[in-house]
Amino acid sequence: MHGLLTTLGRGFKRRIGWKRLGVAASLLIIAFAITTLVRTLKGVDTGVILIALTELPPGHIALAALCVVGAFCTLTFYDFFALRTLGKKHVPYRIAALSSFTSYSIGHNIGATVFTGGAIRFRIYSDYGLNAIDVAKICFLSGLTFWLGNLFVLGFGMAWHPWAASAMDLLPPAMNRLIALGCLAGIATYFVWLVMGKNRRELGQNGWKVVLPSARLTLLQILIGVVDLGFCAMAMYLLMPAQPGIDFISLAVVFILATLLGFASHAPGSLGVFDAAMLVALPEFGREQLLATLVVFRILYFLIPFVTAISIMGTRELWLNVVVPWQERRRLTEACPAAAALPRPVKRRQAQG
Repeated sequence: MHGLLTTLGRGFKRRIGWKRLGVAASLLIIAFAITTLVRTLKGVDTGVILIALTELPPGHIALAALCVVGAFCTLTFYDFFALRTLGKKHVPYRIAALSSFTSYSIGHNIGATVFTGGAIRFRIYSDYGLNAIDVAKICFLSGLTFWLGNLFVLGFGMAWHPWAASAMDLLPPAMNRLIALGCLAGIATYFVWLVMGKNRRELGQNGWKVVLPSARLTLLQILIGVVDLGFCAMAMYLLMPAQPGIDFISLAVVFILATLLGFASHAPGSLGVFDAAMLVALPEFGREQLLATLVVFRILYFLIPFVTAISIMGTRELWLNVVVPWQERRRLTEACPAAAALPRPVKRRQAQG
């Protein structure tokens, strides 16, 4: 039996592999989401959507925008926490904030966040002496913060309101509550494992070794993820139609499940996947009103941060590659005009000789 499993495992790695399986799973999620979205949007009146947009209270939109700002401010601590965990104390907070904001905003909107976000992080952190392995560790610890926060909120929310997820996962409330308790038990087990000793907190080997945060710091890690998710869910909650009412915990469960589906799909901006999941999970709301909510949320949480991040990175590249070299040449010329003028005639004489 062991030999058969080993043979099957080798055949799987050689012929299919986890990478191809992941791509196939992403395409399947996207295809299913688009099909569901098209079916759900049949008969939707665009005029009603425009009316619903105008009916959204400006005060709620402003508060939702503040929640989005709070979410992205909290997001900056993902990288900062990872840097301090790795002992990279020479990298200041402003650089960690720049990396977190731009890598997430650009990577999540373009898609394939692991690669695009990692490339942006490497471009920023390489100026501070960090290599590709360091960036990979930062991505790993930031991802761990994200998943711990999601599992904790999802476990707590589904244990309290298990029926909130039933419309999306089609499971009975009792099964959802069991899954939620399993998530919380998994986090508790992880804490026990961390408490058992420092040596057990080491993952990998040689240059790839990562020492996980202690149990006390993991509490802070989970808090960062929870606050981030709380701000995001509150932004969506403020934009929801007034009727019929929905409590915050139920909406948070639906929001997190939709977010995770979008994350798993690797679709640019979770477009189609997140929206279809929200529409399916909240059938009690009018489709036009809910679509108006999703449009405003996308503008606040996806479009504006994406444009801001692109502008910041473009300005940074222009500064580093154009302005800084020009300033250095100017300082050299002012400090020693003769030295700055010498190389050209010398090179001409050498070439003529």
